[in-house]
Parts: sequence; structure tokens; C-alpha cells
Amino acid sequence: MKLNSLRYFAVLAEELHFGRAADRLAITQPPLSLAIKALEEELGVRLLLRSSKHVELTPAGSAFLEEARQILDRVARASSIALAVASGSRGRLDVGMAGSLVYRGVPAIVQRFDTDAHGIELILHEMSTAEQLQGLLHGQLDAGFLNAFVVPPQLRSLPLVDDEFVLCLPAAHRYAGAEAVDLGDLCEERFVMFSRDVSPANYDNVIAIFSRAGVHPKTVHAARQWLTIVAMVAEGLGVSLVPRSLARSRVDNVRFVPFTGASAITPALLVWNPARTSPALEKFVASAGSTIEGLREAVLPMPSRKQQQGRSNLIKRPHQR
Repeated sequence: MKLNSLRYFAVLAEELHFGRAADRLAITQPPLSLAIKALEEELGVRLLLRSSKHVELTPAGSAFLEEARQILDRVARASSIALAVASGSRGRLDVGMAGSLVYRGVPAIVQRFDTDAHGIELILHEMSTAEQLQGLLHGQLDAGFLNAFVVPPQLRSLPLVDDEFVLCLPAAHRYAGAEAVDLGDLCEERFVMFSRDVSPANYDNVIAIFSRAGVHPKTVHAARQWLTIVAMVAEGLGVSLVPRSLARSRVDNVRFVPFTGASAITPALLVWNPARTSPALEKFVASAGSTIEGLREAVLPMPSRKQQQGRSNLIKRPHQR
């Protein structure tokens, strides 16, 4: 069944006059008559009763008109949506995010985009770095916030705001109140580490820090999320190196302390696949780039020792050895 036949019938049903309907459709009467006749033959029912002076709908025609109007409205809506998506004024973006990056500017990036890009729905999905890379390469994600220094050559990226590693210690640790700690002084500590299979970049970066400091860490636990590592340290399961931005998580019973001897920046990128670009994605990348530049000019410092102590209820634990 042709859409033109439905349009012709709907206009004729409104006008109930072949001449006026043909004028509205910008056609002559013969093609209109032929189209209505072909439609009735296809349906096997009489839609209109007509004479030389009169046209009226049959009961079947009235019922068919209601359904035809709904079909035409849906087609018009689909066309409008397609044009809006193609122009970037409407659409949906599925964006991955490593959990810890919620403290590294991702909410500000998303909120700015939501404010500026009305009609484009952005959905965040918490995923590991490895999962995001697979999703980007196979078209399951439009973009991703992940922990990495470099990405496969098929992808493009923007670096997020720089963040450095600090020590994460239980609140009762002997160095919890220090202004800074030499990493070499922790060579006998038990460390909670990031799982390498989840994010090789995070794991390798931490190992490189220890290597430069001449420390061979005793790994006792491996976690899949930075926030899990912080929680494990809070429960006295070891110490760790974590991104400084995690001090904003406000987890009780931990302290974030700078260390000397082998400082390093934690990697984080906004990544997308240029082979699957769209106007909506282009708008998002441009908006994110602008927001990231603004965040670089107003980097939030790590809370002071006094601020950290003021918002935690200390749990007394034996000193870690």
C-alpha cells in the first residue's frame, strides 16, 4: 500500500469533493480517482459513496480514515526525528565511564552538555577501561571516559584534567598525619593494587612508580575499581596509591598523603571512534573540550589534612608495619 494513496484518501475524506481535494493535492482529478479506486480494490471494501453531486464516507471508510491518519502522523513524526538527528538537534549518546572518573570532571562535562544540547539524550554506563575500548571499536558506545595514556589508532581522544597519584592510608596509620612520605619508607607495607586485566594502564603506571622509587610492593589484594581500593584501605586491608581526585569521595577512615621519590600523573581520556561520528557526537566532543579547558583553570586542590580529619570518625587500629 502506497503512502500517497493514504494521503489522497485522507484529503478527499476531509473535503468530500474530488475537485477541492485535487486542488489541495496539486494534482488533477483523474489521478485522484484512479488512486482511490486502486486503494478500494486492494482493500476489497468500498471506502466512499460517490455520485456526480455527492461524496460521503462508508462506515468502513470512516474506520479506515482514523487508522490512515495515525499512519500518516507516525510517518511525519519519523521524518521529523530523522531530520533532527541528522542535524544534531536530537538523538541519543551512549557513553562509558570508569567509576573513579566521576571525581575527575565527568559530571561537569555531562551537565554542561545537557544544558547546551537540548534534545540529545546522553546516557552514562559504568564500565571498565577494557570494556569501553571494546564497545568503542565495535560500535556499542559513542564515547567513553576511561583510564589510559594511549588508545588504539582507530580511536581519537581528549585528555581530562591532570591528576596525580597520592598515598591512600588507613586513618590510624603511622604516616596518616604526615605532610608527605618518602615512598621508600613503605617498602614493607601490604598494598592493595588495581587489577591489571581491568585497566593495564592503571596497573602498569603504579608499578612504574614503585620501580622508580626502588620499591617492590607486596600485593595482598587486587580490585577492579579505584573506589573499591579506597574502601579496602579504610577497612585496614592494606595501603595503596590512588589518584588524588579520590580525596573528594569523602570515604571515612582514610587519609590521602602526597609522597616523594617518584610522582606521576594518572591517565584519563575522553575517547570516541571517528568512524562512527554523528552531529550529536561532534557537539558532545566540542562541548567536552570546552568544559575540560575550564576545569583546568580551576583545578580543585586536595583537601587539607585538617579538612580530612574533620569529616571522618577515626577508628583506632594497630599501626601498619
